Amino acid sequence: MFEETCSDMINIDELCELLMIGKNTAYSLLKTGQIHAFKIGRIWKIPRNSVSEYIAKQCNT
Repeated sequence: MFEETCSDMINIDELCELLMIGKNTAYSLLKTGQIHAFKIGRIWKIPRNSVSEYIAKQCNT
């Protein structure tokens, strides 16, 4: 179960690569809640499904 959960999480660098954006934009999306994520210490943990939901939402607007 834990291995499945870890593979469903990405970090900030992977988010930037997936969306082809810079880190400043990525941090802005996370801090404003446009992409749902959480922090452990100083490290952002981003569920892959949150990124998929964000992309779907952007395609519909």
